[in-house]
Amino acid sequence: MKFDVFGREVEVIQTSTGWAAFYLGNEGKKRIATDIKIPKEITENGLAEYLADLCHEWSTLRNNEVKLLSP
Repeated sequence: MKFDVFGREVEVIQTSTGWAAFYLGNEGKKRIATDIKIPKEITENGLAEYLADLCHEWSTLRNNEVKLLSP
């Protein structure tokens, strides 16, 4: 699932041990988001809310929400 998290593109995938988050680059590259830890108990429907709570300090007047870009 790809999200716009307060202006930053983040991809979240489900793994055998829970969730993994990646920052997406302009050239299709991605890198692990070591600062985004998502507990395995978080459901797919709860990801956007969790990301908003975790990353709220990234919010600006222009980028003030978490949006699902693609499932």
